[in-house]
Amino acid sequence: MEAYEIIKKPLLTEKSYAGIQAKVYSFVVDKRATKTEIKKAVESIFGVEVEKVNTMVVKGHKKVQNTKAGRTVGKTSDYKKAIVTLTEKSKPIAFFESLS
Repeated sequence: MEAYEIIKKPLLTEKSYAGIQAKVYSFVVDKRATKTEIKKAVESIFGVEVEKVNTMVVKGHKKVQNTKAGRTVGKTSDYKKAIVTLTEKSKPIAFFESLS
């Protein structure tokens, strides 16, 4: 897989904003990607040094919608989340620095 296929988008939540100062960033990644592939993709896209990568599969949850036709139940998609920690000597990722 190519680097831009592995890293789908940054994950911007209150908890992920707290980690920006410590050079800890969250991304939504391809479900088939391994930690090693994620590390190489982040290093090649952003030009930084990655210390470690933690991954988890986030299960989708039920969504209930009331419409004129009645009540429908759906489900949000499952996705894989990667939490990437950079080394101390690495430069920060510019995209996230503009948010803090």
